[in-house]
Amino acid sequence: MKKLNNKVVLVTGGGSGIGRETAIEFSAQGAHIILSDVNAVGMEESGRLIRKAGGTFEQHVADVASRRDMEALAKEVKNKHGALDVLINNAGIGSAGAFLETTLDTWDKVIDINIKGVVHGCHYFLPDMVAAGNGGSVVNLASMAAFVAPRDMSIYATSKFAVLGFSESLRSEMAEHNIHVATICPGVINTPIVKNTVMEGKAEQGELRDKAVAMYKRRNYPPQKVARAVLNAVLKQKSVVPVSPEAWLGYYAKRWTPSLVERLGRLELPFN
Repeated sequence: MKKLNNKVVLVTGGGSGIGRETAIEFSAQGAHIILSDVNAVGMEESGRLIRKAGGTFEQHVADVASRRDMEALAKEVKNKHGALDVLINNAGIGSAGAFLETTLDTWDKVIDINIKGVVHGCHYFLPDMVAAGNGGSVVNLASMAAFVAPRDMSIYATSKFAVLGFSESLRSEMAEHNIHVATICPGVINTPIVKNTVMEGKAEQGELRDKAVAMYKRRNYPPQKVARAVLNAVLKQKSVVPVSPEAWLGYYAKRWTPSLVERLGRLELPFN
């Protein structure tokens, strides 16, 4: 895919953060944007920014964890546009807490959004992309936690490892249909994800969340850079794309010095 003019692009979690900036980035390339999120107010703001820049969009309230919502969204998109050109499974949620202090309810919630949300997007939209025979791209948002799993983040790391593995298998299957599959693995990005992270046990005590938010702000690596990485992955058919210096460091360190990564993973999170 060399040009995006008039292409139809769906972005889940398009109401804020990486999803919003990705929608704006693809819109600037001439794509028609379909925003999906549970946050209608956030999507309104994303849409305002797209419209201000001269782009076109539509928005749909849908929960990626819900089969019913995603099936209904897919039917509506098919009736209006046919098949997507680009599917961006971005919606996600963070979690933190020592494994022994986590609840199964949180495991269910994170898996439903971070893993099943990606699977639902692919399940309901890929068949039409394959049937159309026009190729296209699927972009799944993972994390540097997909290859470097720190302590006290077992739920989140599990979900992102799963997205990376699913994408690798899917990439092999979709190649025969000329559909490219990319996995984006951001590092510490200044988005609302920390503010909305589910924290349990000692992690939810004291001022940990405020410290984490402050640390992400100090780091101040903007979501716009992730959005540009997503665009580049689609245009250049990239497979696995770490974003930010620490993500690239983790990506290579896992391959070259896995024992060092394991020892570092035993350290407490930097904002503890």
